[in-house]
Amino acid sequence: MWNNLDFANPGLLYLLLLIPLLITIYVLRFKHVYPTMQMSSSSFTGDKKVGFRSVLIHVLFAVEMIAVACMIVALARPQHSESDKIMNVEGIDIVMAVDVSGSMYAEDFQPNRLEAAKKVAMQFIADRPTDRIGLVVFAGESFTQCPLTTDHNVLNDLFKDIKIGMIEDGTAIGSGIATSVSRLKDSDAISKVIILLTDGVNNTGSVDPVSAAEIAKTFGIRVYTIGVGTNGTAPYPAQDFFGNKVYKQMEVTIDEDMMRKVASITGAKYYRATDNKSLANIYEEIDKLEKSRIEVYEFEKKQEEFFPFVLIALLLICADFIVRKCVLRVFP
Repeated sequence: MWNNLDFANPGLLYLLLLIPLLITIYVLRFKHVYPTMQMSSSSFTGDKKVGFRSVLIHVLFAVEMIAVACMIVALARPQHSESDKIMNVEGIDIVMAVDVSGSMYAEDFQPNRLEAAKKVAMQFIADRPTDRIGLVVFAGESFTQCPLTTDHNVLNDLFKDIKIGMIEDGTAIGSGIATSVSRLKDSDAISKVIILLTDGVNNTGSVDPVSAAEIAKTFGIRVYTIGVGTNGTAPYPAQDFFGNKVYKQMEVTIDEDMMRKVASITGAKYYRATDNKSLANIYEEIDKLEKSRIEVYEFEKKQEEFFPFVLIALLLICADFIVRKCVLRVFP
C-alpha cells in the first residue's frame, strides 16, 4: 500500500511541527494547574502509587495528539501512484551483406579484412536491440546465412561462423544485393536497409550490381556500400615452396564508381574504409543515419489514501470523548 506514496499537499505536513509545541504547552500547563506541595518528609503520607485517573489523563492527551497528526496527514492527501508505460517501437529491417571472397584475407586490417569487418558489424548489431537484422554472405555466389531476426544472440553466433572459403571464390556483388533484396522486399518496416561490404570488383554472378540496385529502389530499400582496403597495395598471406607463411603485396582494386552508383540509386551513401578505425566510424555514421522510431506512452493512476488516517482520527476522538465523559467524569 505504501509503495510509491506521495502527497498532493505536502506543505501541510509542516503542521506536524505543532505537535511538539502542543506537548510542551501541555507539560507546562499541567504543572501550573496541578502544583505540588513541598514537605520536609513524606513518611506520614505513606507509600502511595500514582492513581489510574492521573495516568489516564496523560494517555488521553497522547491519543489526542495522534488524532491531530492523523488529521494533518489526511489533509495533506496521501496518494498511491501507479504508472505504466507502453512502448511502441517502429524498427528498421537491416540485411548485412558481407564479402567472403579470398581477397578478404588481406592484412591491411587487423587481423585481416574479414575478421575486422565481423568485429565491427557485431558491435553495430549490439547497438540496435530493437531492429530485425539478417546476414547474407557472398563470394562466387550468395546465400542467406541468417534471415531477419531480433534474436541477436543467434545472429552473432552465425556471424562468427562465416569464413573465407565457405563459398566458391569470386566476387558476385550483384548476387549479394539481389539475395538481400529478396529478404527485405516483403518487409513492412518503416525503413529497409542493406549494408554491403566488399573489397573487390564484381567479376561473377548472373546479376549486375546496378540492376540489383534498381530492383532495391523499387522496394524502397537503401543500399549503403562500403569498400574495404587500403590505398595502393595490401599484404596478402601466402605459402612459399616449403609451406612457410610469406606475404605478397596485392593491388587493391575496388570499383568505387559502381559502388557509388549503387548507393546513389537507392538514396544511400558509399564509404571507403582503409583501416579498422575508419571502418568502425563508418558503421557509427550509418547507425546515426538509420534510427528506429520509438514512441513511449506513460500512464499514471493515483489513488487517494487519506481515508485510513481520517478513520483512525475519528476513532481516537470518539474513544477520547467516551473515556472523558464516562470514566473521568466528575459528579457534583
